Amino acid sequence: MHSFFASLFVVLTGTVFLWQATDGLQALTAEGARRVAVVQKRLVIPASKLETMSGRTVDLRPEAGKVALIEFIYTTCPFICQVAGTDLARVRNLVVKQGLADHVQIYSISFDWRNDRREELAQYGETHGADGKVWTVARPPHKNLSNLLKAFRVVVIPNDYGGYEHNAAIHIVNQDARLVGIVDIDDVSGAVAAAKKALRP
Repeated sequence: MHSFFASLFVVLTGTVFLWQATDGLQALTAEGARRVAVVQKRLVIPASKLETMSGRTVDLRPEAGKVALIEFIYTTCPFICQVAGTDLARVRNLVVKQGLADHVQIYSISFDWRNDRREELAQYGETHGADGKVWTVARPPHKNLSNLLKAFRVVVIPNDYGGYEHNAAIHIVNQDARLVGIVDIDDVSGAVAAAKKALRP
């Protein structure tokens, strides 16, 4: 009998811990928890300028009547960021096909401020077909980078190969500068559907 109650206690304790650690079982990973928090809290993104691959300076926050689709990259990433570039090209193509080019701005934002200068941003953009209009590659001022990553809850950790481990996803920011959703980088239709939803009053 004693062993039964001991086992029951372990099960109940583990269940409570799992419930708390996964936002009521809504998320079984840190990335899942991040996405749940975004939807629930609709976090406000701080104002920041971006230097684009063409040398222009633009506002990160969308203009009235627009939404932004944002991913975070570093241009020397050998795999994930290259795949992300291919996926963002597909997103851009679908945005244009559905007549949303005047309402959706797509950004690939580099967090590798030391190595990703305008030349590297331009090369990445050229490699993946960023047009500089609907989709551009950019970087924030160094002084804004840390706060920007915190606002998006993006984690960047240097690895043993001179690169970084980081969240790979498309972030949807509405015209009120609120982060209203996150989708997988390869979820092309999901990203465009989320953009259309964010455009609604």
